[in-house]
Amino acid sequence: MNERLKPVRGDEVDVESPPRTPTGKTAVTTLDECVVEIVSDSGEGAQRCGQSLGAIAARMGNGVWTVEIIPAEIQPPARSIAGASGNRVRLGSNRIANGGDGVDFVVAFNEQVLLGRVRAGELKPGCTIFLESMWRTHSDPRVAAAYRETYEELLSLGYIVVEIPFERLCKPIVPDPRRGKNMFVLGLLCSLFSLDLKLGREQVRLAFRKKSDAVVRSNLALLEAGAGWAEANLDVKYRIPAVRAKEAQIVVNGNTAIALGVLASGMEICAMYPITPATSASHYLSEVFERVGGIVHQAEDEIAACTFAIGASYAGKCAVTITSGPGFSLKQEAIGLAVMCEIPLVVVNVQRGGPSTGQPTKGEQGDLLTAIYGSHGDAPKVVMAASTIEDCFYSIVTARKIAEAFNMVVVVLSDSNLATSQQPFRRPKFDEAWLAPPIDQSPVPFGTKPYDWNADTGLFRRIVPGQPNGMHTITGLAHDRDGHVAYDPTINQEAIRARSLKLAALQKTLKPPPVFGDPEGDLLIVGWGSTRGAIEEAVARARAEGLKVSSTHLHFLQPLQPGIKEIMQRFKKVLCIEANWCDRPEDLMIDENNRRFSALAMMLRSRFLVDVDCWGEVMGQPIKPGTIHEIIRTRLA
Repeated sequence: MNERLKPVRGDEVDVESPPRTPTGKTAVTTLDECVVEIVSDSGEGAQRCGQSLGAIAARMGNGVWTVEIIPAEIQPPARSIAGASGNRVRLGSNRIANGGDGVDFVVAFNEQVLLGRVRAGELKPGCTIFLESMWRTHSDPRVAAAYRETYEELLSLGYIVVEIPFERLCKPIVPDPRRGKNMFVLGLLCSLFSLDLKLGREQVRLAFRKKSDAVVRSNLALLEAGAGWAEANLDVKYRIPAVRAKEAQIVVNGNTAIALGVLASGMEICAMYPITPATSASHYLSEVFERVGGIVHQAEDEIAACTFAIGASYAGKCAVTITSGPGFSLKQEAIGLAVMCEIPLVVVNVQRGGPSTGQPTKGEQGDLLTAIYGSHGDAPKVVMAASTIEDCFYSIVTARKIAEAFNMVVVVLSDSNLATSQQPFRRPKFDEAWLAPPIDQSPVPFGTKPYDWNADTGLFRRIVPGQPNGMHTITGLAHDRDGHVAYDPTINQEAIRARSLKLAALQKTLKPPPVFGDPEGDLLIVGWGSTRGAIEEAVARARAEGLKVSSTHLHFLQPLQPGIKEIMQRFKKVLCIEANWCDRPEDLMIDENNRRFSALAMMLRSRFLVDVDCWGEVMGQPIKPGTIHEIIRTRLA
């Protein structure tokens, strides 16, 4: 891919002299796709650079998937191997549904954050690295020595290193290049990949729309300078064919899609307490919610946020509370209250690594069993999992409808990988069916009980405060149909039965999950949540090799969709792939009597008595399609 790009030493670049005039004869190499990373210390704008690159490419018509690279610490020490902050951008000619495998191009603002990506095995053999060269002549001899040592290591590993004096090139334009070189790099990448610089200018204006005109002008100048430098100094150029979308699209991350789903669903109240990686959903809502009559309530803690949302829902306004794993744990007693009182509530859990504080900025799928079984006592709730950025939007709309139709708690599982990734998808066209119907405030017929459970479905008419003839007691204690506290064993069992029946009633309305590939074969991969794109890409690769493998992805985890057992029985082997832990059979201490299975595999084995195997990875980063492809080949060897 990069055979024409020659290594360039930073001290060989003369930034004082005008750049050489482009000959216009640089050959343009066509690529089907590539993966680019921009990495820096925190605060240097690498994430914004990557997001902007993805947005420009998406407007060109390319398939795009971006993945934020976030250090575990909020502000790690500068120039630290574990402190890489930035963005991975996968660009393609067709739709892209995951962050891909190894990296083809890296732009690094210092060699230490780059070394972290090398140690993590993220770079492809022969990867091209554009490296800030200012450290080679740094005044601190230890820094200069570390840079030279890393430079030699990179060359020995077979990488192509192009040293670029970003700091010196940006200094004539902005007084602090540390806060400007990201836009210079954006211009360089636009040139390298033949992206429309006009769209680049529009993206810069959009990114800095809240800043002063002077800031916008300086960033535009940096963009132009980066593109001009690349045209004059790089001897390669690439083009990834693109097809402009025929319908309007949006490019957002999963958290913004969730926030847009809250708006579209008609919910008017979001109560939450800030927690990584869920917080940006509330940031977006805080900017726009009031324009449509909504309220974002930032509570004093997670428990207060959940109980505030429950109170709003009880009053007739179905509300949402958004959190991550530790916050979800804190909300459990309040969620149990909503279950007992049968108050509609939407809970979003943007999962992260655990347990305890775990890995706040890293993705994992470790909360499935907690979402289903976390509360004490029998507390049935609906659990859904979004599998794409677009799905984050529509899942919220569906969750609100289910919550109000069944007077239940609905949990929507996302995770850090979806929350911070961007992908273009068709702009949703508003449908009034998304919204809740007007609250029925007509007089309640005399004799109607507040918990008048239907014997077959467990459903009952919702009564809101202030409704004529609807006054009743509400309590978190065991209660009878009138809402009165009751410890009678028969009444308690009747209430638990009714609440459980609602899951069965919902399950009767669901469709079987679709199968990606043939309906029968040698191996079926089963997944849920953010692994969908990587699983389906890996399955497609394996099928192209003639392997008889298919996959299915579950959207509803409680209740499970119908037809799952029949789908699994049509395959010789079934394998769950999840980003949560399962024991490896090859470990010395593990045998068939003590092996722990992954969450979904355990559920499917117990529910359907089918021999479901599992493979999991908890590396704190998205599972790569290449990794899954190798697992498929191994299982079918």
